[in-house]
Amino acid sequence: MFTGLIQGIGRIERVEPLPVAGGVRLTVDASRVAGFSARVGDSIALNGACMTATAVEGARFSCEVSAESLTCTTGLDRPGDINIETSLRLGDAIGGHLVAGHVDGVGSVRTMQPVGESWELVVVAPRPLARFLAVKGSLAINGVSLTANRVTDTADGCEVSVNIIPHTHSVTTLGQLAPGDGVNLEIDLIARYVERMLPHRI
Repeated sequence: MFTGLIQGIGRIERVEPLPVAGGVRLTVDASRVAGFSARVGDSIALNGACMTATAVEGARFSCEVSAESLTCTTGLDRPGDINIETSLRLGDAIGGHLVAGHVDGVGSVRTMQPVGESWELVVVAPRPLARFLAVKGSLAINGVSLTANRVTDTADGCEVSVNIIPHTHSVTTLGQLAPGDGVNLEIDLIARYVERMLPHRI
């Protein structure tokens, strides 16, 4: 489990095809992530997608991404900056919201523009995710815990507006986003289970 509070920005240095068609092995540099520490077998969220460290050497680690994961996410198939969060331990504070690291869909950035001292990020979520999104509800975008300020159903999906404060803008990759960029979305964990239970209520 994760909280959606990013520990720092890492970088995918190398992407190598796996022997089994479709998957890749990533080599990630986390040297810019303050206090980064990991062991083989640890879960690490990369842009919100939970991966398992298969090799660790100092602040560099490797993980294997299956073809299925590549199909359901964006930003894990090429070198570039990524948000990094290591998994929760019992007793850790939950400052964001409970994030499983299971990406539910890929959204598209509609706009990213300054509003006062902050930024407004508007993302178009796929239509199947619309029923899980609500004003003041939680949403993870590229692994970052955020609150929906506006939710609007549209012809091409569902527009979600979130506020990006200066701190989040500077310590995550959200500050690098531009219109048209893809982002990994994870809906609120509670909403997922409520939706599953509703058809079975008496």
